[in-house]
Amino acid sequence: MIKFFLMVNKQGQTRLSRYYEHVEINKRTVLEAEVIKNCLSRSKDQCSFIEYKDFKLVYRQYAALFIVVGINETENEMAVYELIHNFVEVLDKYFSRVSELDVSFSVSEMHL
Repeated sequence: MIKFFLMVNKQGQTRLSRYYEHVEINKRTVLEAEVIKNCLSRSKDQCSFIEYKDFKLVYRQYAALFIVVGINETENEMAVYELIHNFVEVLDKYFSRVSELDVSFSVSEMHL
């Protein structure tokens, strides 16, 4: 099961966040900061799956944008990894060459 979906730039600013379980606002801030730190600190040679607390993080980097999905332990990491890529392809088609600015202003209008 997907717990959350984040889009973050290289500066560590969250551009989009969507939670599928209730998480208090103050806990979201801490969670996002820790998740972003974990993903940004990894090199491109390292695996895109991270075990974090009681769930897993699956992330992909596209230019200056990181897409991070938090999943439970029973979810298939490769399926989520491909889901991220498919989501980016849809954004690319929808926005016609998507950029971080497109995502930060226009994705908030879309219902995920």
